[in-house]
Amino acid sequence: MATTRTPAPGADGAAGEVHTVLGALRSPRVLRREVLAGLVVGLALVPEAISFAVIVGVDPRVGLFTSVTMAMSIAVLGGRRAMISSATGAVAFVVAPVMRDHGLDYLLATVLLGGLVQVLLGLAGAARLMRFVPRGVMVGFVNSLAALLLLAQVPHLVGVPWAVYPLVAVGVLVVVGWPRLTRAVPAPLVAIVLLTTVTVLAGLDVPDVGDEGALPSALPVPVLPDVPLTWQTLRIIGPYAVGLALVGLLETLVTADLVDRITDTGSDKRREAAGQGGANLVTGLLGGMGGCAVIGQSVMNTRVNGARTRVSTFSAGALMLVLVLLLGDVVAAIPMAALVAVMLMVAWQSIDRESLTWAGVRSRPVRDTVAMLATLAAVVATHNLLVGLAVGVVVVALLSLPGAVRSRRGR
Repeated sequence: MATTRTPAPGADGAAGEVHTVLGALRSPRVLRREVLAGLVVGLALVPEAISFAVIVGVDPRVGLFTSVTMAMSIAVLGGRRAMISSATGAVAFVVAPVMRDHGLDYLLATVLLGGLVQVLLGLAGAARLMRFVPRGVMVGFVNSLAALLLLAQVPHLVGVPWAVYPLVAVGVLVVVGWPRLTRAVPAPLVAIVLLTTVTVLAGLDVPDVGDEGALPSALPVPVLPDVPLTWQTLRIIGPYAVGLALVGLLETLVTADLVDRITDTGSDKRREAAGQGGANLVTGLLGGMGGCAVIGQSVMNTRVNGARTRVSTFSAGALMLVLVLLLGDVVAAIPMAALVAVMLMVAWQSIDRESLTWAGVRSRPVRDTVAMLATLAAVVATHNLLVGLAVGVVVVALLSLPGAVRSRRGR
């Protein structure tokens, strides 16, 4: 029997949003689910935020505060309930050259300009352009994000103490098996608490979150980048700001579409696009390095943890802030093995597995499969989503060219 998709969050306006949030707050069961989901996501964001900060070349605190401000801002400004925004690898790879060549102030200026471009594109209806991205490229993009998520775990599994491997194995088993017992408490949270307890009580010498970098001890403060307001500055930051805006919007809209399918609900893509820009403006003003929607934690939040409201998104940022500020020593003691186990399962659940099966390949046009594989290969080779998307689109165009020529000749 066909299902009926719930209207987009923005369809009923602000009143509908307020009603949904108040409903969640009035229901102890829903509130517990949303807050616990946010807690799990917040924990999972910590090591990634630090890792992305290292990629950009900034202090780990910058990455952590970026994830906090992105999550809390998009919970208010965005058009897709329960989706998570934070510091991401896609944006980190775009802006890293600015930091390397020009320093932090130019990085902040890039984030602010990129956010402004996103707001303008969102208000102009750029989200509608998603319809013109070929399906094969979209599937390749999703699979590429899952591949990057898997690859990001490899450094935590190479050259580590032997105890890491059984810990990861136990963590994966808990994430897989716990939902069969109960869904009252998210399986990733159980895995994190269990492995942290075992590690501390057994005195195991394994890598933990504290080894990834220093955690902040104070709130971020507003800051304006100290750069000259000249055309030269615009020429420096302009290309990177546009790259941030485009890559961030594309990853965000692809993630929103995926979450739409997971939850069988709609979303306001126009509001989401503009909201991402607003979140980057807030983040840039608070000294962050920019971000966008993140597919791994969004899948974790909705598919694994069952979250459905903005409460979970806001909780992810708020609880992450509380964790790193007030419970920094506890967070620092979490073994990386626990987070690796969680992220391995998130990556597995993010893959469009049908596109990689023989039955799935046979049911789709050859062009879609080739485009998917080309996009995936390009992203894995370059770690650059924009390059992968460009390659995928070019491949589709080349494969479509003979048919277009024959059609024109037949007229």
